[in-house]
Amino acid sequence: MQDTAGVAALADLAALRDYAVACGSPADAVDAAIPIDLVIDHSVRADHSGRPDAASLNHGLEFTRNEERYRFFKWAEQAFPRLRVVPPGHGICHQINLEQLTIVTAPVPDKQGWTMAETVIGTDSHTTMINALGVLGWGVGGIEAELAALGSPVPIPLPAVTEVAVFGERVAGVTATDIALHFVARLRGACVVDQIVEFSGEGLDALTIPDRAAIANMCPEYGATAALFPVDHATLAYLAEMGRVPAVVEACEAYARETGLWRDSGPARRYTRTLSIDLAEIRPVMAGPSHPQQLRSLSKVPESLRVHFPDCGPPPDLASPGNGAVAIAAITSCTNTANPALMVGAGLLARNAVARGLTVPRWVKTTLSPGSRRIAGLLERSGLQRSLDALGFHVAGFGCMTCVGNSGDLAPVLAGTGAPDLLVSVLSGNRNFENRIHPQVHANYLASPPLVVAGAIAGNLFVDLANDPLGHDSTGAPVHLDEIWPGSDEIAAVLAEHGSQT
Repeated sequence: MQDTAGVAALADLAALRDYAVACGSPADAVDAAIPIDLVIDHSVRADHSGRPDAASLNHGLEFTRNEERYRFFKWAEQAFPRLRVVPPGHGICHQINLEQLTIVTAPVPDKQGWTMAETVIGTDSHTTMINALGVLGWGVGGIEAELAALGSPVPIPLPAVTEVAVFGERVAGVTATDIALHFVARLRGACVVDQIVEFSGEGLDALTIPDRAAIANMCPEYGATAALFPVDHATLAYLAEMGRVPAVVEACEAYARETGLWRDSGPARRYTRTLSIDLAEIRPVMAGPSHPQQLRSLSKVPESLRVHFPDCGPPPDLASPGNGAVAIAAITSCTNTANPALMVGAGLLARNAVARGLTVPRWVKTTLSPGSRRIAGLLERSGLQRSLDALGFHVAGFGCMTCVGNSGDLAPVLAGTGAPDLLVSVLSGNRNFENRIHPQVHANYLASPPLVVAGAIAGNLFVDLANDPLGHDSTGAPVHLDEIWPGSDEIAAVLAEHGSQT
């Protein structure tokens, strides 16, 4: 449960508690029937950015604005024993669930020795991120969540189940974001609305759990109810890496093997239909300007602006903010900040860019809002946060922030009537509807964290990131994206040295 929807649900529980007391029952007679985790992640805003103290300032403002709500949450945690509250400043609910909370299998209450699969419902559509671990979960409305909390079953019609057979190996330079966006376009085109998607195939070997989490997280964008990955050795390794005790990991494996949830175990499964996706066909992309299924190769992004905004042509020069100017460049959202390889890739690209003398134009608001402290720690330990800081990507806070429109004010140079007609954002989020990110920004492009950094440096998306220089070094020589793009071996080396801590 995130705090925006959670406050209403808990207020209703509190009202029931007061009514029970008024009727002569003890206060503790009212409690949730199932465990509830509430993660406070929707209230922090990117009011400050591009400075070392941005996160502390933003979280300070968050507490000032939400003091009454947060006092209520603290009271509720004491009043309802089955409620657990993750305080502000720790991260995003789906990422924290993936990294810290879920156990995949759970003991059956009052049935000693019995085990059942964990299921999750959440008050946010991207609850499906947990499907990456083989846990069935999806988003529901606030009323449904309250009913479930009080012990009522959650009704769901028996859905069609579409198998997605994944095969092939990814091409060098293709990120988990590129893969997730391609899956969105493919599955949205195949109309999987209200269905459950199950992934299979040898191509899963090429997808880490964070890679799978990006695909599962974007399930609402392709319209499915859930996007379930099987349990396999990658699942067990991830649980162990995140600090689950051996007994939990062993129970997960035993249950998955016994019940047929283990990858490729048992007889052939029957599906409503089967689709296939070849990872080898996927190339680097951005998605926009207003829908996540609008895939654009990097060289086609400028053309997409011309087509969708025919009255807003490219600026005569790039030294000042004109049409197509990148107003916001945000490494944000649990979709991608849960992925260590993506975040290390962004840091390495920043390091390489700084080494070549590249900078970010003054009109670009740069923010970094990791979905968990764990990822922030990885960037600090590896020294890559210093390179991101040099380009203005200081940590602005821990929460949803820009992804849900809590992006704060634009750079002063874009304030008032002097701003160009067409402003653009580049973000590593999951949704990009017009005006979602900022009311002055009409074109929003979803991209991997490294491409967010590249877009910030370019400063304008009429720049062809695949072929035009991002900028010039201290000698005046042009610097292209492929010159500073980190290789997979570089990313792997950083993860091997710095990524093992939980």
